[in-house]
Amino acid sequence: MGRDHWKKIWVGSAGNMVEWFDWFVYASFATYFAGAFFPEGNDTAKLMNTAGIFAVGFFMRPVGGWLLGRVGDRKGRKAALTLTVTLMSASALLIAVAPTYSVAGYGGAAVLLIARLLQGLSVGGEYAASATYLTEASAPRHRGFASSFQYVSMTAGQILGLGLLLVLQNTMSDEALHGWGWRIPFIIGALGAAVVFYLRRNMLETEVYEESGDDTPANERGTVKALMAHKREAFLVIALTMGGTVAYYTYTTYLTKYLSNSAGLPKQTATLVSFCALIVFACLQPLAGALSDRVGRRPLLITFALGSTFLTVPIMTMLQRVGSFWPALGLSLLALVVITGYTSINACVKAELFPTGVRALGVALPYAIANALFGGTAEYVALWFKDRGVESGFYWYVAGCAAVSLIVYLAMRETRDIDLNRVGGVPKPESGRESAGLPASR
Repeated sequence: MGRDHWKKIWVGSAGNMVEWFDWFVYASFATYFAGAFFPEGNDTAKLMNTAGIFAVGFFMRPVGGWLLGRVGDRKGRKAALTLTVTLMSASALLIAVAPTYSVAGYGGAAVLLIARLLQGLSVGGEYAASATYLTEASAPRHRGFASSFQYVSMTAGQILGLGLLLVLQNTMSDEALHGWGWRIPFIIGALGAAVVFYLRRNMLETEVYEESGDDTPANERGTVKALMAHKREAFLVIALTMGGTVAYYTYTTYLTKYLSNSAGLPKQTATLVSFCALIVFACLQPLAGALSDRVGRRPLLITFALGSTFLTVPIMTMLQRVGSFWPALGLSLLALVVITGYTSINACVKAELFPTGVRALGVALPYAIANALFGGTAEYVALWFKDRGVESGFYWYVAGCAAVSLIVYLAMRETRDIDLNRVGGVPKPESGRESAGLPASR
């Protein structure tokens, strides 16, 4: 790839990293600020309250996907990416200054909720804008490799958050961390987002967007009406996301709490397990993305779904019984290797399904809906099962979601060789009866 391609990937990825740092530190530090915004009660109930607010942010993602996807298709990928980071900076600052329950009662939880809603709006547009930008900015033969940096940067944001947590755990007392130290990552996130805002104002637009040759009328770009002309692809995005997003959030955002709250590992050990596992996970993404450029997207997706369907229950069961760092790390790495088949390429697969004039919205809205229904609720569902004494029910839930996606992966068409510059964004099949995705009904 040329220098300009790498520059676009760098700017897109750096901004994505800060966005997801802000998004994930909420989950990473939840065990420390859960008691700050709610009255005294059992620890699981407090975590359920904060997980509920975490899930609410996901339900704003479809709104953000629609709003910012529309901006991305009408005003350009650059405009959408600049707006998302502005919203994220504001939300991180709100959490950093939110008053506690002892100061303002439930007023602090209300501020936390408003901030999480803004984060939902931001991330709802960020995923699609960055997925579209990275896919369009790359050379056609390297789309899988280039788009894999979306999850590299997402994971890097989480690694930075966990790394900061480890530093604070080892330099601050537990009392100070619960009292005020949890505000530090949100202050850093707000400052980082401000820096990214400057970088994105000077980023280059993609050539695919500027030279768009699809037949979407200018007044319909980024509209739901235009998206409905590709409703099969939209439903395909929801279905192929279902299993992947549940597995991803189970083994990333929820894993630290699971190891601490269910397996009984010390918080520092649980955090270190997640930190080390995610470093390996981030390194795997470009390798798997490059592999998909050679063998296609479907083989990786199918491998993920098979592994997640049949290995989730035994992995989660064994994780619950680990008593030390190394077994927990080994099992966590096994799980993350499995889901790499989804995370490394899902951005480009979704972008490859839609024409340029509706690509950002086509990725954003259905993906955000799937995340609101499945990804954002994964942690809450896990804690719900635990609270009722049937925690293993959650393992089967994750496996079941993966099984549904497996059916979709087996039925969908390969998208690797699709030309993003072609009218309609997809090759026209000889029969005229199929679009990119599942075969059309007769």
